[in-house]
Order: sequence, then C-alpha cells, then structure tokens
Amino acid sequence: MSHITSPDVGRVAVITGAASGIGRAVAARCAREGVRAVICSYPGDPHDPQETLDLVKATGGEGIVVEVDVRHTTQVEAMARKAHEAFGRIDHVVANAGILRRAALTELTDERWDDMLAVDLGGVLRTFRACVPFMSEGGAGVAISSISGGVYGWADHAHYAAAKAGVIGLCRSLAVELAPRGIRINTVIPGLIETPQSTDAVNSLGHEGLRRASADIPLGRPGTPEEVADVIWFLNSPEARYVTGQELIVDGGLVVKMRA
Repeated sequence: MSHITSPDVGRVAVITGAASGIGRAVAARCAREGVRAVICSYPGDPHDPQETLDLVKATGGEGIVVEVDVRHTTQVEAMARKAHEAFGRIDHVVANAGILRRAALTELTDERWDDMLAVDLGGVLRTFRACVPFMSEGGAGVAISSISGGVYGWADHAHYAAAKAGVIGLCRSLAVELAPRGIRINTVIPGLIETPQSTDAVNSLGHEGLRRASADIPLGRPGTPEEVADVIWFLNSPEARYVTGQELIVDGGLVVKMRA
C-alpha cells in the first residue's frame, strides 16, 4: 500500500518576486516545512528582500537572496545557477514575479504592452526554462496567474489580463512536456488578495477599493498572502503528486457568486 511522505528536509525552492506579498509568504511557508528558500527579488523593488530572509531565519529556515530581473534571460539563468551552486539542487519553483500597471487602450503603447508581457508572462517562461534543467523527478513548479485574465476581464488592464491568461496556457503545455521527467507544473489563480500590489491605488484597487470589492466575496473579506501560499505549498508537495496541468482559484468564492 502506497503512502505519502513528508517533503525531505533540505529541499530547495526558487521563489521569484519574494521581497513582499505572496512571494514572501511562500518563502516563510517553505521555511516552516524545512525547505530552503532562494529569495529572488528585482533590484528596483521598493521592498527589502532581506526582510524576507530574516523571516525565513526566524522561522528556523535557511535561504539566500538573489537579485534578478526576470525580463532578461542572462540574469534568470545566472539566478538558477546561483541557486544550484548554493544548495546543490532545485526541487520547487514558484514563478511569482509580476508587475501591475494601469493603462487604457488608447494609452497602451507598444512599450507598455511589451514590458508587461516580458515580466508577467515571459518571466514565468524564463524562470521555468532556467530552473528545470537542475530539477529531477519529483520536482514541481507553480506559476501565479490572476483572477483578472485567468477568469475575468479588467478595464484599463488589458496587457496585464492578457499576460495572466497566457500563464495558464504556458503552464498547461509545460505540464504535458515535463511529465515524462516526473516534474509537475500547476497554476494558482489568486482573487482579491491584500498585497502591496492590490493596495496600490494608482494601478490597482487601493485599500478603499479592496474594501468595497469585499462585498462581492462570499467569505466577506480579501484573502491574505499566507492563504495563497498554503495552496502553493500543497501543489508543490507530495500530497499533490498526481496533480499537474491544473489551475486552482483562491478567491473566497468570488467567481461562483451570482450577482443580483
């Protein structure tokens, strides 16, 4: 009779966009599970990745900080090599790095379009492409899509929604391609989650907009980064060893609520 084993202490997770929000929560969850965290952060991020590392260490875990701009293949490849050189293996990948910019169609220049897709879609591709060669059977990856694009449209955010919708197709295809190697790839689709990105009133909802939107959430509140991180952990864990190519929505029931 088969049984589920706990994740091996010493496993390694590469997490992009880990200076704050969902990425930081994933790093902390990894630390609690004995998984070493490669905390990847964009050099221009206003949030300090050292705070994530401090949280990991306070939880009893081990990690390193690596600066990387996921728009650039050479930087992403260097990040994967640093992770492997530091710990000798890569077991899990969480492609979480992303940007959010408001732009109406008439303001959506080629440069704005290209930059959004370079980070939010191309960055996922580059991260998996660089890390997978260092992964072995039993490895798993999760990419972060969004309810905007993954489920709904969003006015003034067509480039963001297009990138997040593309993440789903990319991960479905990678799941099929990598299955013969015993590597699983899944997607998490967060709903309204209280993060520095969603509380940005210029490019997203802001604190007040998030509060108003909560009226449509059956559970009555926005989600937390930790609640998303728990789902990401499950998908990367042995408990989900027969789950690949799937999308899991984490939204407090938002998409299933009938509007009056």
